[in-house]
Amino acid sequence: MSEITGSILESVGKTPMIALNKVTQGSKHKFFAKVEYFNPGGSIKDRVAVSMIEEAERRGDLKPGGTIVEATSGNTGVGLALVGAVKGYKCIFVMPEKMSDEKRAILRAYGAKVVLTPTNVEPDHPMSHYSVSKKIAAETPGAFLVNQFFNADNPEQHYRTTGPEVWKQMDGKIDYLVGGAGTGGTLSGCAKFLKEKKSSVKVICADPIGSILYDLYYHKKIVNPPGSYKVEGVGEDMLPGNVHLDRYDGFVQVSDKEAFDMTRRLVAEEGLLVGPSSALALVGAIKATEKIEQPQNIVVVFADSGRAYLSKAFNDKWMVENGLLEPKQIENAFNRVISAEEALNDLKNNR
Repeated sequence: MSEITGSILESVGKTPMIALNKVTQGSKHKFFAKVEYFNPGGSIKDRVAVSMIEEAERRGDLKPGGTIVEATSGNTGVGLALVGAVKGYKCIFVMPEKMSDEKRAILRAYGAKVVLTPTNVEPDHPMSHYSVSKKIAAETPGAFLVNQFFNADNPEQHYRTTGPEVWKQMDGKIDYLVGGAGTGGTLSGCAKFLKEKKSSVKVICADPIGSILYDLYYHKKIVNPPGSYKVEGVGEDMLPGNVHLDRYDGFVQVSDKEAFDMTRRLVAEEGLLVGPSSALALVGAIKATEKIEQPQNIVVVFADSGRAYLSKAFNDKWMVENGLLEPKQIENAFNRVISAEEALNDLKNNR
């Protein structure tokens, strides 16, 4: 009976560290993936969802019968919806239209209300998901706006749990930590812990082309205006309070094409069905360390599952339409769906 948990929330965290083999073959470095889709809600955001709600309850910011409101790219919403279902809160989540159908469906399955906003609007625009979530929270009695981008409980949870897990699983033998930044909580919290344990650890942020974070780190200002990109959950068009740039040691830009190509390689070659932001982080890790001669131990944060992107990253039609896959790459693909008649004809023709 000692291994029975009191609720699904107690199963959050303690995710595996998995060595990468085929996709990094030829590198002198060793790459390890902190695979966060083992969390019950399918992403690393479950960690902060639990902590931000429990801390809000402790402070009295969220009371029984209240409503959780948040602007999200989907994963934090799923984590919060999971917490809300267990604890009995209503949930309203505001997300840009570009987010996948799967994410919307999962949120609704947990009983949450989903509000969609235009994708390409400025953060301070009245129709941005940030602005709309603030207005809904302000006008909903008993609402708590989680505000993950500025909520200090976000990086604090990674300082207390994720960072220590990485350190323990690697036995302290870690040279680099690489991940993407949406709210910034994961990298900021882990960086603080890991650098306290070993000051030489380098923390690198993989940033999608179109995000402004790369410019803010290297130029202290926006050089290239924010642009659109297909990878979800990372990169920003504003500077979140939880992106502590002084804790990072560098940024690497990664294109959509690089990220989506690696997404497919990871499941086909490593058996890891992860989302494009995880693949983006790995591409960034490879780029950041390719010129380093001394072998390094590199931990890459794989933030979520590819199951939330079946209609995009693993949909040939969507990939071709968005210029991420050539039509000729799918015409004779082994993993296409065919009828029984076609399969039997193939067998006959290949005799």
